Amino acid sequence: MALTDTQVKHARYNPEGTGNRLSDGGRMYLQIDKSGAKYWRMNYRFAGKDKTLALGVYPDVSLAAARKKRDEAREKLAGGVDPVAAKRLEKRATRRSAINTFEAVALAWMEERRTYVEPAQHDKTLARFKSDAFPWLGKRPISEIDAPEILNVLKRVDSRGARYTAHRLRGEISRVFRYGIKEGFCKSDPARDLVGAIPPAQTTHFAAITDPTKVGEMLRAFDGFSGTFPVLCALKLAPMLFVRPGELRKAEWSQFDLDRAEWRYVATKTDTAHLVPLAAQAVAILRELHALTGRGRYVFPGARSSRRPMSDATINAALRRLGYDTRTEITGHGFRAMARTILHEELEHKPEVIEHQLAHAVPDNLGTAYNRTKFIRVRRIMMQEWADYLDRLKSGGEAIVNDALAR
Repeated sequence: MALTDTQVKHARYNPEGTGNRLSDGGRMYLQIDKSGAKYWRMNYRFAGKDKTLALGVYPDVSLAAARKKRDEAREKLAGGVDPVAAKRLEKRATRRSAINTFEAVALAWMEERRTYVEPAQHDKTLARFKSDAFPWLGKRPISEIDAPEILNVLKRVDSRGARYTAHRLRGEISRVFRYGIKEGFCKSDPARDLVGAIPPAQTTHFAAITDPTKVGEMLRAFDGFSGTFPVLCALKLAPMLFVRPGELRKAEWSQFDLDRAEWRYVATKTDTAHLVPLAAQAVAILRELHALTGRGRYVFPGARSSRRPMSDATINAALRRLGYDTRTEITGHGFRAMARTILHEELEHKPEVIEHQLAHAVPDNLGTAYNRTKFIRVRRIMMQEWADYLDRLKSGGEAIVNDALAR
């Protein structure tokens, strides 16, 4: 006898064991569990073996829907196909399709890098994807996305006047594809072919002091700073290390090995590990500061809470307190331009060595965009020479430095 909707709806589990399997014909039946759950099942025989096919759970799968699934399974059997094996393949294809979308791969890439990326940076990247990439690329299988599709996304961002964001987004999309290649979701990176497809963004250069005499004056002015000791240390280290201001203020003690004179962290612009060799002067400053802030997480903790790094405006505010105009004279970011210019023009260090120390993406002859150990021996020498040069500027000005170099 075929089942009715009413029978299925009111069927209840019998603790004594009888009546817990209700047949509907065609070897399909409703199995009632002691938990009260009701499962649709179908027994069949394939290749000489008895098997059972799960057809769903009532009421999510109605009696009519279960019968339709049963009939489809019987058609497969008539065609020599095992319905359980076919169902397994369908699930695998569906699962593969779901995890192979650009959005799924992008989120997996972001999750992998979460352990070494600042939460704020993670959130900004996710926000860019959600607003500018996922609506058009998110549901597409990553292996089927081509360069023209990505270019349309980038042009859409560029058309609203956000050219810098368009370039940033292209780089992030490219890194998603490189992650996908590593994990076997795709075989190429079409975003890499779009370098230069969007015109370069207009850059605003940060104010910087590049005259050695004026650099010496500024370093001497630091000694008159009346603010807190951590900020004073940050002021002294900023020109000596010339890292990005955000990387300096967010520095964590766990990243430093003062015995080896090394600072290792992930560069914010390249998302790659970066190594900063520490000159003896930098190590001395950090050891003295460690006595004050070394028990906490941050080298330069915030004024209001040691659980947060100092504000991104702290260095510029300190420079203004010393009388410097951060719009036209020097900014925290300007120390990088100062070091790049003087290291090349005055100390005659090679541009490629300086660029690696600046944590810029510098392609090498193998096409590697960045290599944290590239020129490391020369960079150690350069960083010590730079610190010594700054000391000479501070103590006697440009004339003494020129005499010392001449000797």
